[in-house]
Amino acid sequence: MTKAELKDALTKETGLSRNKAKKAVELFFNEMSNALAKGDRVEIRDFCSIFVKEYKGYTGRNPRTGEPTQVPPKKLPFFKCGLELKKRVDYN
Repeated sequence: MTKAELKDALTKETGLSRNKAKKAVELFFNEMSNALAKGDRVEIRDFCSIFVKEYKGYTGRNPRTGEPTQVPPKKLPFFKCGLELKKRVDYN
């Protein structure tokens, strides 16, 4: 499902105008992104939790030349599936 399909579903289910549905979906994803950028955890009960995982820097290797290279530390979002979502996906 894409954002556009989500907006269409919201419009169809709630009767909101397309513009208001667009604003609601954009607000939802922007607030989640802002929370993760601040280092906060996003938890939607029975669906998922998303949090930022920090990885240390390390010495890697350039696959073309074999030359060692320093990989900087990084932060990445980590998605953990909720129990209810696991059940729905597994049994449907």
